[in-house]
Amino acid sequence: MTALVSAPAPTVDVEIVVPVYNEQDDLPGAIERLHRHLRDFPFRTLITIADNASTDATLRRAVELAGELPGVRVVHLDAKGRGRALHEVWSASTARVVAYMDVDLSTDLSALLPLVAPLLSGHSDVAIGSRLSRSARVARGPKRELISRAYNLLLRTALRARFSDAQCGFKAMRTDCAQALLPHVRDTGWFFDTELLVLAERSGLRIAEVPVDWVDDPDSRVDIVATALADLRGVARLGHALATGALPLRELRRQFGRNPIELPGVPNRLSWQAIRFAAIGAVSTLAYLALFLLLRVPLGAQAANLTALLVTAIANTSANRRFTFGVRGAGVARHQAQGLLVFALGLALTSGSLALLDHPSRLVEVTVLVVANLAATVLRFVLLREWVFATRKDAR
Repeated sequence: MTALVSAPAPTVDVEIVVPVYNEQDDLPGAIERLHRHLRDFPFRTLITIADNASTDATLRRAVELAGELPGVRVVHLDAKGRGRALHEVWSASTARVVAYMDVDLSTDLSALLPLVAPLLSGHSDVAIGSRLSRSARVARGPKRELISRAYNLLLRTALRARFSDAQCGFKAMRTDCAQALLPHVRDTGWFFDTELLVLAERSGLRIAEVPVDWVDDPDSRVDIVATALADLRGVARLGHALATGALPLRELRRQFGRNPIELPGVPNRLSWQAIRFAAIGAVSTLAYLALFLLLRVPLGAQAANLTALLVTAIANTSANRRFTFGVRGAGVARHQAQGLLVFALGLALTSGSLALLDHPSRLVEVTVLVVANLAATVLRFVLLREWVFATRKDAR
């Protein structure tokens, strides 16, 4: 449950959220320092202290600060979790840009303007402070440095992330983008940042990276082991969601206007479709050869070729329909019927190749079939793309 403790948010350019849990000692100094920095800020700002179910005097001190300092308000949550706090406040924000920073203010505040400026100008959609940039200046122990770099390497290999620093507590996002992505972010803790960034990147949003000066907080109470284990579980869950298509990336890209730019005379998404078609074709070819060799003796070469090609063609059409050309819903029967016509052409090509052979050895027979299937594959891709799965727009 979320409760608004102080005044509702006015309409501003940037709302900066500071999530806190049991920070009664550090909170006043941090908020006063941030408030002083914002006096000369060129954009209208609001500081929102998000109290995550603190059990000490944090909430009381936050309310006192909101009463003393203009442009400061307090939101109280009954449950812990940095991600939960950001989700709640950002979802309800009316600002043009939402941002957050850790209460220890480890990141030098001089980076705040470069962080939000590209978002307000429309140049970028997301901005993150990066401690791993070459021009960043960072003071922290070797253990935290190693963990940070290892974690970001894991994201690059497991999730193909291209941003450099997922966990720096200094980020901003256009509010409309945040509010479109937040319903699809499940984590409520420390993995929230990573999940949101990966989803933003896969949705085609532009991510600006700002090198920062950053000094480690020696009094940080973050449980490194527990956080690392939670992050690993988050990586596995998010990787599974991406692999199974559970996230509506296609719809999000369309919503953000991030579909590929179409040029006259250049086929749409040709390279990606060719790659996926080739991968499915390679699996289909292996399955075809295995079936042919299994059925060659009991059925003979022509019948074995017909059966193996028919079975793999049906599976191949289904796989290409969904994964290569992104077609779902109605039209399965029509697509399979058209796919069978394409199959018939492939059958004619491979069967004709077999008919031309005069008592070949098994090696020659298989080699000829492989070459014939490669030719049939190229023909199949062209016909599937330009005829079977072509949209009306593509057909025109």
